[in-house]
Amino acid sequence: MKEKKKISINLFEAITVLLVMLVIMGIGIMYLQLSPLVPILTVIMLLIFWAKLRGFSWDDVNDSLVVGIKNGIVPLFIFMLIGTLIGVWIASGVIPSLMVFGFKLISIKWFLPSVFLICAIVGTFIGSAFTVISTVGIALMGIGITMGINPAMVAGAVISGAVFGDKSSPLSASTNLTTAVVGVDLFDHIKNMMWSTIPAFIGSLILFSFIGNGHQTADLSKINSTVSILNQNFSISLIALIPVILLIICAWVKIPTVPTLLINIVVSIGLLFINNPHFKLEKLADIIENGFVAHTKNQEVDQLLSRGGISSMMSTVALIIVALALGGLLMHLGIIDTIMESLTSKIDRTGNLILAVILSAIGVNIFIGEQFLSIILPGNAYKKKFAEAKLSPLALSRALEDGGAVINYLVPWGVAAVFVAHTLSVPTLEYLPFVFFSLLSPVFSLISAFTGIGIKHIEKES
Repeated sequence: MKEKKKISINLFEAITVLLVMLVIMGIGIMYLQLSPLVPILTVIMLLIFWAKLRGFSWDDVNDSLVVGIKNGIVPLFIFMLIGTLIGVWIASGVIPSLMVFGFKLISIKWFLPSVFLICAIVGTFIGSAFTVISTVGIALMGIGITMGINPAMVAGAVISGAVFGDKSSPLSASTNLTTAVVGVDLFDHIKNMMWSTIPAFIGSLILFSFIGNGHQTADLSKINSTVSILNQNFSISLIALIPVILLIICAWVKIPTVPTLLINIVVSIGLLFINNPHFKLEKLADIIENGFVAHTKNQEVDQLLSRGGISSMMSTVALIIVALALGGLLMHLGIIDTIMESLTSKIDRTGNLILAVILSAIGVNIFIGEQFLSIILPGNAYKKKFAEAKLSPLALSRALEDGGAVINYLVPWGVAAVFVAHTLSVPTLEYLPFVFFSLLSPVFSLISAFTGIGIKHIEKES
């Protein structure tokens, strides 16, 4: 059998490739205002040409693409199920009921901090930011838009709360992944994260209270009109909260995401037929495939509640596939490894080590766009270096969380950001300045690193 030839890439070459990529994507997305899909495809094409010029075989290229995309198969299936869930939640009255109850309970003056807190609490119970954003988040977006609040601000509050909950929950996939990669106890990890998570939470709450204070009044006639329209066109009742409660129960008994969503879809469909026994199966099939289309004779309400369905997720799925393909090329052609090896070999001081981990995690988010890889790659790369510096693995796990999964929501071509932008109908670059929790988490993590506050050392552990 012919032995596979290993092609080495030097640091200058790897950095140059990444910088060219960043420039192309930056010009396409930020300057030309294009969807990330075309710039990423352009970068993939150029990267394949570069790989061939450097002597990589077509098998190398194909394997890189396949391995990259393979990592996202389960999340892509989950996104399609979420599209179905959104459609049946609207049709069965779940999201309209959440909106009506929200109008009665939430003050406009404290709307943004309330959204942040609600999503943080629900997220902590459920342990999935995606689920919070695509269910409760959609209802809160509808309330905020009706109240006349900037959708980007509402989206920022929804995402911030959902990310806090995801980060702080023992049920979170990203939090459990971090502890598995580093090799620390889950609850020790969550407790140690509070050194940066609590300040970021408090800072976010203050900022949302401050910017929300500008909204002292709302158009009550518009709110009352919207509530009336929802009552006339949907089944509004406390029974509609059963699917929400079911999500929390499934999370706490540790049922995996796919069966949780399938159970919730079935229960929501059952609720739909209870409310409307003559509902046609053909119409249900159309909602599952193409989403719910509202016909309330009110354009704004119709726009808010016409969404969901598997087909609505296809543009998101396409973008995520090309982003994962790009990540596969960067990893398996050795570009990422070359840079990571260089970084880990030259850093040994506590503050600089944690800074390097956070920057590496952010870099993986930017260049690969996959939040789990932003934890796995730096986690494996820096474990030995942290041990040599007598730093506890808990210091590494916290840095990975603060620079890893939370940042993926801010990268326009990142898996999380693509999903959120589509689900909430707000472009990433518009909501980005208001995702205070994701922006503040790495800042407080670095303050902890360079002051030594909350940093655990091996010899100091009990």
